[in-house]
Amino acid sequence: MRFRYERHFLDNGLEVIIHPDPNSKIAVFNLLYKVGSKDEMPGKTGLAHFFEHLMFGSSKNVPVFDRALERVGGNCNAFTSPDITNYYMTLPSSNLETAFWLESDRMLQLTLVEKTIETQRKVVLEEFKQRYLNQPYGNTWHLLRPLAFHSHPYRWPTIGETTEDIVNYTEEDVWDFYKTHYGPNRAILAVGGGVDPKEVLNLAEKWFGSIPASAQARLESTKEKEQKERRTLTFQANVPTDVLYKTYKMPGKGEDGYLEADLITDYLGFGKSSPMEQKLVKGRKEIASAGAYILGSQDPGLLVFSTRMDPSSSSEEGEAILDEFLADFLKQGIDDHSLQKIKNQGEAMKTYESIQLINRMMNLAMYANMGHPDLYWDEFDRKSSIRTDQVMDWANRLLRPEKSSVLHYQKEIS
Repeated sequence: MRFRYERHFLDNGLEVIIHPDPNSKIAVFNLLYKVGSKDEMPGKTGLAHFFEHLMFGSSKNVPVFDRALERVGGNCNAFTSPDITNYYMTLPSSNLETAFWLESDRMLQLTLVEKTIETQRKVVLEEFKQRYLNQPYGNTWHLLRPLAFHSHPYRWPTIGETTEDIVNYTEEDVWDFYKTHYGPNRAILAVGGGVDPKEVLNLAEKWFGSIPASAQARLESTKEKEQKERRTLTFQANVPTDVLYKTYKMPGKGEDGYLEADLITDYLGFGKSSPMEQKLVKGRKEIASAGAYILGSQDPGLLVFSTRMDPSSSSEEGEAILDEFLADFLKQGIDDHSLQKIKNQGEAMKTYESIQLINRMMNLAMYANMGHPDLYWDEFDRKSSIRTDQVMDWANRLLRPEKSSVLHYQKEIS
């Protein structure tokens, strides 16, 4: 499952990871910036996601980013999370230098004139309205995040806390964000495929080596205080049925307890044979669907349970049923066979995931952001060695009423 890679650092702080794959005729160019919505300030939320849009505009020497890449047979995309912003391209290996030219030009000299800012402001505002305001249950995380987080910037979604924040970005706000967060010392470049490592490193030096580092270090996010009381919110809207979201605070990625929380949700809510599917959905008429997952955040985050109710049942009934189900789980525990089954499923998924070159490059960059690319494999090894008693120890520590935040998303009563 392990694959070969090289790791280098340029003098300006850019981390370069190179993974040659002689079986590939393409190259993947993945540039991760260490900036996400947790790096924003109240009143100016959504800037990280806004920049994801701005970066696909123009830079000093590139009038239209996508068009220049398409000319050499490439394609690109990006995503923003609370922790990072990630840009990636796929193109023929023979045209790899084009990716270096394009990405370095927008890192150093992105076009941020008023017209560009206003065009993307309209695009993002429309996205906010269509996906989060005008869609059933679209504002779920705008309700749930501030309920669960009172201090940490995880309390707002990546799109932004309000449309007013996006409307009120000034040109100075945009420039300050760019100068602070889009330097080489705030980035990890992962290049893989049919590439020569020496050539990749030379190209990195050629195109990125002269870009000055950002002078400002990444600020530490405000730590969330320990939650000591159950929190609840009821929200009514024009939706077809009630939905319940019940979250519990959990450790961040890489911390003790994170992998156990992942195994808990995998066991309880993954697949048609999971206990939630068998006992809550097939075994009850009140619940139409149910699931469990973790947010996967770098700082302490959330373990989430959700149930979509039958139209004749309420979210309050759903919470009572879920609480009874979780109490039974804590009492009965998980057996060795079930835990091994979940581990085997995880191993199969990781093997399948690693087949895709782009997944390999993204994972190398993401785990490098956590401290070292080898954490990609170390995490799997640690997860494979976790015992049932360790899983249940963390289940009892995490699934406590005083650590829960509950959203009752209900249909309006006519």
